[in-house]
Amino acid sequence: MTTNSKPFDPNTAQNLMEIEKQFAVKAVEQAQTYWNLIEKVPPRELKLTKIDDEIYTHTLATFPELAEDDHAKLRTLDEEGMKSAEGKERWRLFIESYKKKVKDYNFGSLIRTDASQEYGERNTIFVTRIQFYAIEIARNRLGLNDAAHELAKAEAAKEKAQKEKEEAKEKKKGKK
Repeated sequence: MTTNSKPFDPNTAQNLMEIEKQFAVKAVEQAQTYWNLIEKVPPRELKLTKIDDEIYTHTLATFPELAEDDHAKLRTLDEEGMKSAEGKERWRLFIESYKKKVKDYNFGSLIRTDASQEYGERNTIFVTRIQFYAIEIARNRLGLNDAAHELAKAEAAKEKAQKEKEEAKEKKKGKK
């Protein structure tokens, strides 16, 4: 049996809504997992890949502006700068260098634009997995995610207290 199919060309492929949805679901799941990690583990202790040291060093060497002004461009990401023609080219070269080193290096991921805040509609952009690692490893090592860690812990405590309150209320109803 022979097939007359042509090799897959991503430049001419149709955007299938179902595939896009699956990618979006994966990206949201990864973001939720990461937020849960930030809640439970002090960010400075997190290890995201086997090569965190290499990624961290390479990131700051390639993007020295991320270290300027007390790491202001790591605290708050400049999406337009990252996605400008020059920004895209600099990131493309960085990203491609991880092709054989990091699994799913170019998969889509969600990242918070402001390191001190949680994921949300106004605080989230879409990047590649290696960009996520590069930025978040640096944020973690430099203590820029410490505020997010405290915020996540406080939210979890509030949710737990609310759940306990509701359970107590239900228990009380059952006794009447």
